Parts: sequence; C-alpha cells; structure tokens
Amino acid sequence: MLYKKFSRIIRDIICIVGLLLIAPFLFFAAIAIFIEDGMPVFFVQERIGKNKLIFKIFKMRTLKLAAPNIGTHELHQKYKLNSGKLIRKIKLDEFPQLINVLKGEINLIGPRPGLVSQVNLMKYREAKRIYDVKPGITGLSQVLGYDMSNPKTLAEIDKIYIEKKSVLIDFLILASTFSSYPKKYLTKIIT
Repeated sequence: MLYKKFSRIIRDIICIVGLLLIAPFLFFAAIAIFIEDGMPVFFVQERIGKNKLIFKIFKMRTLKLAAPNIGTHELHQKYKLNSGKLIRKIKLDEFPQLINVLKGEINLIGPRPGLVSQVNLMKYREAKRIYDVKPGITGLSQVLGYDMSNPKTLAEIDKIYIEKKSVLIDFLILASTFSSYPKKYLTKIIT
C-alpha cells in the first residue's frame, strides 16, 4: 500500500514536471496547427481503458479537421497536417496524455488504448485479458513497430508485456520510445 502511494506520487511529479518542461514546445506546435488548419489545436477522442471503461484521451491534433474518426494507420495521407508530421515524428502529440495519467485513466507504459470503433481489436484483447490493466501512453507493441492494423498480433504482444512487465522492461520501453538503441535489449529480455 505504501509502495503504491509512493509510486503514484513519483508518477504525478514526473507528469507535472514533464508538462511544465514541454509546455513551450506544445505552445509552438499549437501555433503551427492553428496557422495550418485553425482551431482546435488539441484532439479529444474516446478510447477504451481498464475494465473496458471509456475515457477521453488528450493529444495534439496532427490531422485535418475533416479527417474521419478512424485509426491513423487507416487514414489517407491527405488528412495529415504538414506540421502534424513533424509533431508526430518527435512524439510531441503524445505529451498532453500526461493529463490522462494524472487523472488515473492511463499509465506512462502499457497497452495503447484502442478506439471504441475497433471491434476486432476489442475481441482479441478481451480474449487475452488486456483490459485487466490500464493502458499506457507508450507500450511494447508500439516500440516494436506493431500498430493497430493487425489486432490479433497486437493483442498477443500486449499479453507478452503484461506477463513480463517489470521496472527494467518499462524503462526500456520508455527509452525505446525516443531512441531505437534500447530496442535490441528489450527484444532479448522479452523473447
């Protein structure tokens, strides 16, 4: 109980400091989005969390306002903002999710939360009991290059993460989110 409380405090401090440090970059990204495609600059979307509870995720908008509400792997290039390509590449769009972490809806590391419309993904994740854990901003599937275009494989990788989860694996996933170098160590540990 004490460990859980302590880790929650550390997590919250990391999130608050992270938001403060990244705020100037988010500000400039917001200006770029506004100039290219107007308001809003933030993106709010329903996602499926732990125990299949629906919550609203916060991100920087990297797609045009006219983009359909589907997974980004299914979208045509014409819906992507020019500024959004850079924002996505440097992962800046993900940082507003620290608000979701502070609210207790997601963790820093965990299976990425899927869309309500991704019925196949939901089916495979239910079978693997992925909804027993909180989703995360980043996860094993993403750093290994799996997206939501193959729901069955994604659920299998998410299950591997849940079974092998450790402080070391979480650290390597977080590091692999920003650099490909730690990925080879991560791959050795999970296989």
